[in-house]
Amino acid sequence: MNEIKMLKPFINGDFVESATTKYTDAYDPSTGKVIAKVPCCTKEEVEHAVACATAAYPAWSGTPVLKRVQILYKVRELMEQHIDELTHLVALENGKNLDESRGDVLKCKEATEQAIAAPNLMLGESLMDTSSGFDTVMYREPMGVFAGIAPFNFPAMIPMGWMVSLCVATGNTMVLKAATFTPQTSLRIAQLYKEAGLPDGVLNVVTCSRNEAEILLTHPDIKGVTFVGSTTVGKHIYTTAAANGKRVQAMCEAKNHALVMSDAPIGRTVAGIVNSSFGCAGERCMALPSIVVQEDIADELVAELISQAKKLKIGPAYDKTTALGPLINAGHKKYVEDWIQKGIDEGAELVLDGRGVTVPGYEEGFYVGPTIFDKVTPEMSIGDKEVFGPVVCVKRVKTFEEGLALMNANEFANGSVIYTQSGYYAREFARHTDAGNVGINVGIPVPVGMFPFSGHKNSFFGDLHSLGKDAFRFFTETKVVTTRWFDEEEQKTKNVSTWDGTI
Repeated sequence: MNEIKMLKPFINGDFVESATTKYTDAYDPSTGKVIAKVPCCTKEEVEHAVACATAAYPAWSGTPVLKRVQILYKVRELMEQHIDELTHLVALENGKNLDESRGDVLKCKEATEQAIAAPNLMLGESLMDTSSGFDTVMYREPMGVFAGIAPFNFPAMIPMGWMVSLCVATGNTMVLKAATFTPQTSLRIAQLYKEAGLPDGVLNVVTCSRNEAEILLTHPDIKGVTFVGSTTVGKHIYTTAAANGKRVQAMCEAKNHALVMSDAPIGRTVAGIVNSSFGCAGERCMALPSIVVQEDIADELVAELISQAKKLKIGPAYDKTTALGPLINAGHKKYVEDWIQKGIDEGAELVLDGRGVTVPGYEEGFYVGPTIFDKVTPEMSIGDKEVFGPVVCVKRVKTFEEGLALMNANEFANGSVIYTQSGYYAREFARHTDAGNVGINVGIPVPVGMFPFSGHKNSFFGDLHSLGKDAFRFFTETKVVTTRWFDEEEQKTKNVSTWDGTI
């Protein structure tokens, strides 16, 4: 664990030495120690990666889809063979506990399995005799080079599952900007793609700052950009790339809410909230940081929430007994702690304070314990802005209608959840919530790979979401071919000339 790796970008099928003089420290969040130096690739290196992807595109797009997915079958096998290694790598560089890290890898494998379905999901449509003697066929074809810009919080699932597997399965090539804080998982899985037989240049992985990444938004050879990250950056990527004629899917921030009705079973409901809100240290866009609860059960729910949260063991990611691991780095730890102080300053009632946590033997790690605010009101920003840490805000309401209106007033609409035993309220909630990913007694309503990840409002910019059929539409374009054939004997009788292709 004490070895500091000098990382290299993966370009045209190999790890290459970067010419940069700028390196960023990547940490083991559990210990606070530097584990890798991450190169800030130069503009020339990013452009070279695009050139390699562009050069590889004709042959790869011309490879039959059935042969392309044979490589992905092999990638899937290799991920299974190396699952323990990949799990530990995610835990080491991200700070998720081992179960969460394994889940990250398994969700990456799930997306790869969805990509393997490309022969079915790229099918077009056809109709004979659209007019007398005319037949029409619609094909789905790859487009060229795509750019992927990945976040730090899911080093396997998002970059290598949602982005890479679906992109290359459909016949495109990719330049992936891996997250600077957590690039090692993407680089390792890129090696597995190479081992599986992916041709050189089809997948390229770079690490760089926003300045160099800007090239990917304007480069004429880039056909589309897929992004996961903050709303501020997502808006910039969407407007810049779209203005340059590119497709964009930008999955952004969230402030997911759960509405807890008075008929919900308290123990089971709180267990779901704790798992969702404090899992992955709250560093996921499908966490439940805001809990809207009916007043008549609010005291009981808050008490149970505090009780269950206190039982979570805080510790290093790679300890099998750890329930809550560290945050990604010191800067983000300070950011979360500043938000906690802001909540106090705004007048929210801090009923469980996660600041000042020390883990014996890991005193330099980036730990923040479960934090709970009660009686958060609409004017308090702590309840409406994304903190991206293990911080829960409880908001009290009288009725279902008041709770739903409060939730829908939020600028984000990634996910929303209701806990109830009422079929009526569950159905009304599903119909009228603004969120795109909805859970009914499900604390983390992340869809399986055959359904789209459907954020709304300021949680998403674009037309086609990630995963499901939307992903296959995003990475392909349609071509419609209308055909008419003539009878040769009839042509001779009518002395109709035919074009031989010469000009």
